[in-house]
Amino acid sequence: MHTNIDIRGKLYECDFSKPLDISIPMHSGTNNPNAFHIQHPVFEPFRSDGFVGSVKQGGSVNCENLFINAHGNGTHTECVGHISAERITIHDSLKEFIFLATLITVQPQQNEVKAESVMPKLIHTHSTAVILRTLPNGTDKLLSNYSGNNPAWLEPLLCQQLKEAGIEHLLVDLPSVDPEVDAGKLSAHHAFWNYPDSPRKHATITEMVYVPDSMEDGNYILNLQIASLQTDASPSKPVLYSAKLIS
Repeated sequence: MHTNIDIRGKLYECDFSKPLDISIPMHSGTNNPNAFHIQHPVFEPFRSDGFVGSVKQGGSVNCENLFINAHGNGTHTECVGHISAERITIHDSLKEFIFLATLITVQPQQNEVKAESVMPKLIHTHSTAVILRTLPNGTDKLLSNYSGNNPAWLEPLLCQQLKEAGIEHLLVDLPSVDPEVDAGKLSAHHAFWNYPDSPRKHATITEMVYVPDSMEDGNYILNLQIASLQTDASPSKPVLYSAKLIS
């Protein structure tokens, strides 16, 4: 299903019949990536007055309670409400869902993704979203326990320059754009959202995606899907589609 899409005055051909899902499915229990020592997700049958929400256990239907924390349990999208005193929710922040995105593969230097490794690759793009795939890129990212292991992060200067370049949506395959332990500074988050000076309430950060090696660097159409939750972050499903510039 080929469709032409106008983005910022540029016409792109997009094939919606071939979605490229870069989210990590969430499971009940330990079969997930995990960060910040946050508890693992638990999906369990609802129980009330003799009813059990499990056909396997004798119930008429499956009906599960989900106990999750978006920030530590897998692919999630967050807004500036993650670091603001003011309550700002992802539901109220993300009002558009289709963007032109640029996928960039980068090698962290001393555990940090540098501006000099990313920004030159954005000079000739019209993208408002950037997806960073870090090396090495093993499938262990689907199950990694990042807690206490000091995973890579982004240089605050990179987030500052992405903001200045008009990037509104940042997607990474890391558990955070900041170091696991940084005395609560969260410098990269603050730089990207321009907080507290003039908060970019429409901008988002998506963490813990997984981009297979089979996907080439370059431009894609991004469909960024979230649940309608009135909180600072939601489990999310970023889906990419091939994008060919027509005019």
